[in-house]
Amino acid sequence: MIPEVWAPRASKVALRAPARGEDAPMTREDGGWWRGRLELAGGEEYGFVIDDAVVARPDPRSRRQPRGVHGLSAVFDAAAHEWSDSSWTGRQLAGGVVYELHIGTFTPEGTLDAAARRLGHLVDLGIDFVELLPVNAFNGVHNWGYDGVLWYAVHEPYGGPAAYQRFVDACHAVGLGVIQDVVYNHLGPSGNYLPEFGPYLRDADSNAWGSSVDLDESEVRRYIVENAQMWLRDYHVDGLRLDAVHALKDSGPVHILQELAESVDALSTHLGRPLTLIAESDLNDARLISAREAGGYGLTAQWNDDYHHALHVALTGETTGYYADFASLASLAKASTRGFFHDGTWSSFRGRAHGHPIDPRIPVWRLVTFSQDHDQIGNRAAGDRLSQTLDEGGIAIAAVLTVLSPFTPMLFMGEEWAASTPWQFFTSHPESELGAATARGRKAEFARMGWDESLVPDPQDPETFLRSKLRWDEKDAGTHARILGLYRDLLALRRARRELTDPDFHALTATADDGARWFRLRRGGTEILVNFSADLARLPVDGSRRLLLSTDAAATSDDGFVTLPPRSAVVVASPAD
Repeated sequence: MIPEVWAPRASKVALRAPARGEDAPMTREDGGWWRGRLELAGGEEYGFVIDDAVVARPDPRSRRQPRGVHGLSAVFDAAAHEWSDSSWTGRQLAGGVVYELHIGTFTPEGTLDAAARRLGHLVDLGIDFVELLPVNAFNGVHNWGYDGVLWYAVHEPYGGPAAYQRFVDACHAVGLGVIQDVVYNHLGPSGNYLPEFGPYLRDADSNAWGSSVDLDESEVRRYIVENAQMWLRDYHVDGLRLDAVHALKDSGPVHILQELAESVDALSTHLGRPLTLIAESDLNDARLISAREAGGYGLTAQWNDDYHHALHVALTGETTGYYADFASLASLAKASTRGFFHDGTWSSFRGRAHGHPIDPRIPVWRLVTFSQDHDQIGNRAAGDRLSQTLDEGGIAIAAVLTVLSPFTPMLFMGEEWAASTPWQFFTSHPESELGAATARGRKAEFARMGWDESLVPDPQDPETFLRSKLRWDEKDAGTHARILGLYRDLLALRRARRELTDPDFHALTATADDGARWFRLRRGGTEILVNFSADLARLPVDGSRRLLLSTDAAATSDDGFVTLPPRSAVVVASPAD
C-alpha cells in the first residue's frame, strides 16, 4: 500500500513508519491530498506527522488500529481473505426478520469469533438478518459503539477486521444476511483527529452528540460514500443501518442520503446481489424510502419508532415524555395500519405538529418495527428490558405483536428468551475527566426527566458493562424456555402464512377498545387478537376461523367467538386460508 491522505489544513505531511526509520516527506497533490513514496507491507504500522508535530496521527481511513485510536494505523489487505461465500446471492429485506446485537455483550467473550459460534441459535430461531451495533474503532475497550472516531477500522478488542470478515463469512454459510450499523452524523469525543487534517466538521453547528459533519465539503461526502462501499464490497456486508439521519444537515442539491442510495444501487448491480440501506430517522417522513422518481431519496427502509411507542404504552401503561400521545390503544391501531401515528398530528412532546402521511402504495416492509431495541432499553435510567417489567402474559403479547407486525420485525438480542439481564449505557473512557463528565451528564439528563438519579448506573463502572452481557445458561429453563418456544412458533407461522408478509397497506385493518383493553389486527384471512386487560375477553370472529396459535392454553374458539384469558393473544384463520 502506498499511503495517501486528504489533509488540506496541513502545510506539510510526513509518513511515519517505524520499521523504515526516519519520517518520509509526502508530496502535496491536487485537492488537498498528500501522497507518500514508500510502499508499505501488510501489517506494517504507520501514521501521519502534520506540520512537524511530535506525535503521528492515525490514518483517517485506517483499516486497523492494533494499539487503539491514539496509536499508529496498520496496513490491512481486505483482499487477502479467502472467502467461502461464493454461492451467497444475498437476501432481500422484504419478508425478512432482523436481529440486533452488540458484539461486546452478546457473548461472555465479547468478540466477533465468539458471536459466530452462536449463529446456530439464530438460524434455529428463524432469523434472516443479523444487525450489528457499530464496530468502528472507538477509544477504550467497551461502549455502545456510537463514539467511533475511525469509521474505516474495526474495533480491535472485537477481533479487528480479519475477525469481522470471518464473522460475515460464517453468517453467509448458514444463510444469514449481515446489516452493519454505521454512524455518519458525528464523531466521538476521544481520538477524533480528523479536524487536524481537514474540515470534516462544522465547528459552529452541532447536534445532540457534538459538532455536525460538514456535508458541504465534497471530500467529506466522498469519505462517507466510500466508507459505505467498503463495508458492502470488502466485507461482503448485505446492508447498512444509518444512525440518526435527521442529524445529517445537508443543503446541497443532492442530499447525502440520495447520494448514498444511488452509489449503493450501482454497487448492487455490479456485485449481483441485493444491498440494503435502512435509516434511523426522527422525522416521520417517508421521503427517505420513496422512489427517487417521486422526489424521494430511494433508501430501502426506515425505522418506525411510533409503532414501538404505541406498543410500549399498551404493554406498560407508561405515558411520560414522548409516550404521552400514545395513551390510547387507537394509537396502536393507527400505527399498525398506517405506519406513522404522528403523520402531521400534534406532538405534545415536541410542542408542534409532527410527521407526514405515508403513501399507502409504499410496501409495508419498508418500515422496521420492534418492541425493544438498544436505544429504547439502554436509554432508560436502569436499562431495564420489558422482561424486567411485565408479567409473562405481557411478554408473550409483545412477542406476538413484534413478530407478526405488518412491517419488518426486529428483535433485540436476548428478547427471544425474555433475558433477565438489563442492557445499560456503558463506557470505558480512559480519560478520567471524560469518564466523570459522561457519568454526571447521564445522571443530570435523567434528573431533568424526573427519574430517580439513584437508578442510573455509572457508565464507567465495569460492572455496568458486565451486567449487560447475556446469560446464555438461562434460555432453556422456565419462563425463558417458554418465551423462546413462542418466538420460534411465531417466526415459523410468519414464514408459513403468505398474508403475514403481504406488503400491501390496503390489506390491513385494526380496531381497539380502550375500556375493555382489547386489540384486533386483520391481515387478509388471518386475525391477531390481543387482550391487554386482567379480565377475560370474548370477541367475535368469522365462524370458520380456528386457533392457529395462542399464548395461553386456556384460550378457546367456538360458535364464532374467541375467548381470551387475561393478558393473552391468539392468532386465528380459516382452514382454507
